[in-house]
Amino acid sequence: MGEIMLVRHGQANTGATDEASYDKLSSLGHTQSKWLGDYLHDHDMKFDRVVSGTLRRHKETRSGMGLTACAEDDRLNEMQYFPMAEALERRTGRPVPTDPVSFATHVPITMQAWKDDELSDIPETYTSFENRIWDVMQEALISDQRIVYVTSGGVISVVMARILGLEVPAMASILLQIRNSSYHRISRHNGQLHLHQFNATPHLAHPERAHALTFV
Repeated sequence: MGEIMLVRHGQANTGATDEASYDKLSSLGHTQSKWLGDYLHDHDMKFDRVVSGTLRRHKETRSGMGLTACAEDDRLNEMQYFPMAEALERRTGRPVPTDPVSFATHVPITMQAWKDDELSDIPETYTSFENRIWDVMQEALISDQRIVYVTSGGVISVVMARILGLEVPAMASILLQIRNSSYHRISRHNGQLHLHQFNATPHLAHPERAHALTFV
């Protein structure tokens, strides 16, 4: 049966302090997207269906990849992390992270509080986030098409956690390891989804592209 591929968007605006200003690709993010598209084309990796989230960084990534005839599905949109970080600060006094090191420490704590329904006045519950993503994957499960979904790291980490049966700490660890413009391949077998490949970045494998192996 057809394969499912999840693609994380290229590097976004890493210096942002809110959702709106984060939601656009950096110059490097555009380059990462083009390199990924070139790799897929050169290796004749074709798809029957292309779907992206509705966020700007998703659309810019799919465009940079040269993917055409794309559908959009807001169920593939990322969690809104900044409002959750602000909610955690109101509840615990833990400040919103301002650099990659503090962000890496912050994510597991925030994700656990989110799943435990300890955050108030946030755009979406963890259960709602997980369910909408899994609805997309269940629809893909009953299809025989090769589908590529252009989405975000949080979405991909939830899919990985559901497939592998992981709890929040492991899911958060996966989230922090997902590289910009990476792809992740999922196979269908006996009515279930199975992880086939995680965090692939062959388009960045050349030594001259080592600077493009980014996480944020």
